[in-house]
Order: sequence, then structure tokens, then C-alpha cells
Amino acid sequence: MKRLEGFQGKSQYDDEIDKRFQPSACGPVTAFTILRHHLQDSRIQVNALYRLLGGTRIGLFKWRFIHNLRKLLGSGWRIEECGVEELKQEIDAGRPVAAKFDKWFTFHWFGDFAFDYHWVPVVGYKEDENGLILLVHDNGGRNRESRVREIAYEPNRPILSFIKIRKTTADE
Repeated sequence: MKRLEGFQGKSQYDDEIDKRFQPSACGPVTAFTILRHHLQDSRIQVNALYRLLGGTRIGLFKWRFIHNLRKLLGSGWRIEECGVEELKQEIDAGRPVAAKFDKWFTFHWFGDFAFDYHWVPVVGYKEDENGLILLVHDNGGRNRESRVREIAYEPNRPILSFIKIRKTTADE
């Protein structure tokens, strides 16, 4: 099993997050926790990220996440989609990956998935006789902190996409 040490999750229902944003704040919270891990900076605010990334009541679209995070962070960062093998490489290198579960816009309306529509940071993985298991922070719930959950990759594969967020220069 490979798991990032020191990664801190956050609940999208945390009191500091605007109540209007909470039901659809999983994308900005995922970006927040990953950036906090990279930058070790607590000045980043989820409410600001919600607006800057283009969050909406129905969530944060993947293309907006990528486009607006690139614009926000600048040329010293690579923000791009990746496959499961790249996800493992990123985790092995100590970098969390954003995962999006989306059964609605991938037209997989029927099926038993871990989430219907949700962003989470992937903080580890393990492989066993059942296949690849992703370790994700679930971004909490009402009156519940974020916790690490084990999610089987294969049954969720049709609705999963991954985004790697990597600093490419020493300058900030």
C-alpha cells in the first residue's frame, strides 16, 4: 500500500465555508487540500477558490477546474488529466491527485458507484486480489470531518477521471 503522509483532508461542510457553497464545494475543497499539501500554506480560502474556479450549484466542471486552476497558478504548474498509471506515479512521488466521479455527464446513469457526482483527493492506493483500491479523502459530510475511504477502481472506472497537479519550477 502506498499512502501520502501528512495529507490533511477537509470537510466541504466546515463552518468556514459559505453555507450556500457547501453542497457543491467538493471541487474547490479538493483543490484546496491538494494546494495546501503542495504549498504548506493555510492562507488559501475555499470560498475564494469556489469563485475563482467557477463553482456552481451543480458542481465544478472538469474543464473549468483545469482551465481556471492553470490560470490561477500560472506557468510554473502542470494541471492536466491523467490515467490510472500516472495517478500511481504521482502518488509514488508524494503528490495527491484530484479524482472526479461523474455518472451524470458521462451518461452512466445506472450502476452502483461509490459516488454519483463528487470530487475527492486521491492520497494513496493499494493493489490486492480484488484489483486496484484508491485511498481517497471523502471531503466530509454534515457534522463529519473528511476521512480516508477505500474505493475499488474497477467498478467506478466508467465514471472516474483524474487530474494531476504538479509544481514544475522552484519559483513560486
